[in-house]
Amino acid sequence: MEIRKKLELIFIFLFSFLSGVAQDVNYSRNDISINNFVDGTLLTPNALDKPILAIIIAGSGPTDRNGNQNFLKSNNLKKLAERLSNNNIATFRYDKRIVKQIKNGNIDKNIMFDDFVTDAISVIEYFKETKAYSKIYVIGHSQGSLVGMLAAKDRADGFISIAGAGQSIDHVIIDQIQKTAQMYTEDTKRVFDFMRQGKTTPDYPPALSSIFNIEIQPFMMNWMQYNPQDVIKTLDIPILIINGTKDLQVTVEEAKLLKEASQNAELKIVEKMNHVLFIIEGDDLENAKSYNESARNISDEAVSTIINFIITKN
Repeated sequence: MEIRKKLELIFIFLFSFLSGVAQDVNYSRNDISINNFVDGTLLTPNALDKPILAIIIAGSGPTDRNGNQNFLKSNNLKKLAERLSNNNIATFRYDKRIVKQIKNGNIDKNIMFDDFVTDAISVIEYFKETKAYSKIYVIGHSQGSLVGMLAAKDRADGFISIAGAGQSIDHVIIDQIQKTAQMYTEDTKRVFDFMRQGKTTPDYPPALSSIFNIEIQPFMMNWMQYNPQDVIKTLDIPILIINGTKDLQVTVEEAKLLKEASQNAELKIVEKMNHVLFIIEGDDLENAKSYNESARNISDEAVSTIINFIITKN
């Protein structure tokens, strides 16, 4: 009898293991070029002829389709896409245009925030023209939240913001400087005041060069003209806003500002989730290190919230 029980347990374990492996191939994968600027990966569930499509838009910096940049590799957007597609939601995630330019050694120094919006619109329209999807949702992470809001208007069937700011970028940065490097607060406010007049300035502390480098000031001026609260009000579609309590870059308060601005929005705060969707049990050091720990799993709660939102709205 004891041997029989052991064999049953072994069989159950093997069946569970094999079931998990099968989930990894529950979709087909195709790399697609939308245009000269946008390359991405489409995951299509095997079980449906006309699935819902979720377009995933990455955050700031030279972020690729998987959510990685430079020496920071979390694969968070890749993991999100695979989890959604394993639950019968098609996904398309793409490299920001700057990624392709870096690979080709031909960086456009005049790139603007609006170029990212143009790219997102191109992606939505590309897939709408295929008529292969029952609905199209836009998921924007971090900076991609604002990009996605602007692109989704009158084009998408639903919008999901993950770790998206509720204020314009100048106010977000001022808040961050006040918390992390208070001695530069007044300089930060002064430079932004100058930029609000549509002027660039070389007069900033060297410590703030990553924000105010003279070459990126035009990009920042273009970005800061958009107030996410005003933009989200214009969306007449189902909206989900997600933020984590351990997000070092975008606070829960930012998510609440978005929720207050939209009657169509649902808000989900995920305990202990950080900016790259990992659950952090420890301190800020663990949090920061996790950005380059691709072996971590993204939050199950965040994923299930997104899946339930998309499915229940259709």
